[in-house]
Amino acid sequence: MSGDAWSGVAVAGVIAAYALGSRRLASTPVSSAMVFVGCGILLGPAVLDVIDLKHNAGPLLTLLEAALALVLFTDAMAVRARDLRSGGFLPGRLLGIGLPLSIGAGWLLAWPLLPGLTLWELALVGAVLAPTDAALGKTAMSSPRVPALVRHGLNVESGLNDGMVLPFFALFLAAIPGTSAAREGVGGVFWRALVLSTVLGLLIGALGGRLLRWAQARGWISREWAQLYVPAVAAAAYTLAVAVDGSGFIAAWVAGFAFGFALRRFRATGPDAERQDGQGGQDGQNSHDDPDRTADFAERLGGLLASAGLLLFGAVLLGPTLEDLSWRIVGYAVLSLTVVRMLPVALALAASGLRLPTVAYIGWFGPRGLASVVLGLLVLEEHVPGVELLSRVVAVTVGLSVLLHGISAVILADRYGRWHEKTRAQGRELHEATPVPDPSVRRRITAR
Repeated sequence: MSGDAWSGVAVAGVIAAYALGSRRLASTPVSSAMVFVGCGILLGPAVLDVIDLKHNAGPLLTLLEAALALVLFTDAMAVRARDLRSGGFLPGRLLGIGLPLSIGAGWLLAWPLLPGLTLWELALVGAVLAPTDAALGKTAMSSPRVPALVRHGLNVESGLNDGMVLPFFALFLAAIPGTSAAREGVGGVFWRALVLSTVLGLLIGALGGRLLRWAQARGWISREWAQLYVPAVAAAAYTLAVAVDGSGFIAAWVAGFAFGFALRRFRATGPDAERQDGQGGQDGQNSHDDPDRTADFAERLGGLLASAGLLLFGAVLLGPTLEDLSWRIVGYAVLSLTVVRMLPVALALAASGLRLPTVAYIGWFGPRGLASVVLGLLVLEEHVPGVELLSRVVAVTVGLSVLLHGISAVILADRYGRWHEKTRAQGRELHEATPVPDPSVRRRITAR
């Protein structure tokens, strides 16, 4: 049997084994990300050498790109305009103030710790490690003991910041000589990656959403095919943008917004949809045609691809990196998970009325995951001068995040929840207790 076949067997075996014990592990500090990354290290060239894609990283990159495109699409699809207003301030502050400050802090701290990188390569490090991944701190962001305002804010942030960082990534990459983006120039990247990709995403998402609601309102599409339709629209947006040398990720992210908006708006205003809902639907379709349930299959597929991607990440990137660590790389990884995340969050939430334990909780739970891995691999494909150092920094930071955020999620969620309950029981007024009307984005975490 060939090496690729054994790699496939190993990946499938780990996924199957985790699935069999997933419910049991859900109540422990051992997260799914810890299992898959740990198994990847064990199966990779650093230990058993069952999985080795060193000379053919194409399958890994394709898998991770597909996972990220689906996650971007479904995360954006789940977010509504009111999600950014719920609680009055938290999502807007984290995204509008905290995210740019995190990119800037990562840029500045990389300068003394990562010598040899150019100005724009340092900026790229800050951008690649800025987005957060809710799946790596699932308990911290879904525990019922944590105030709904905090859960909601962290969910919305993690659902949007990976898409919001993409323009920074594209422009920083275009500023580095020798990359494919640099050959187009910053102006070309701006028009193709940002403007054209955004327009394509809006058109495909809006048209796809309206067509789905139209078919559902008339009973033309089954529940199963409606679920399969969602990843097809995401793939269409991504591949069309790539075909015109744009950004597939930006197109998929924008298409998700347009798709979700069109589904909800058409459902609310379409006369056929109103008649169907009033009659209880055809064959019970009024329940499964809910726009917030249409993406269930796509979310689970994205989660499966992401889990397989984390396993291969542990084997191909993290395992070999752990064999040759330096204090500078480890030091930057630690600072990235603490200072680079927590200080911008503290500044973003200044004068917000939130107590110090809440600010610290929100600041700590900014886990790095899928988006950072994919963006790091895209840089690796560009063969920029500092690519080896950059990829090692990304690998160690994500690996450390998987471990530390996974272990601390259950413990800190419980401790923070007890503090919140105790403080409220004492009759103290807490801004954290502000009700959130509809924390719908919590579905993303449970699905992944």
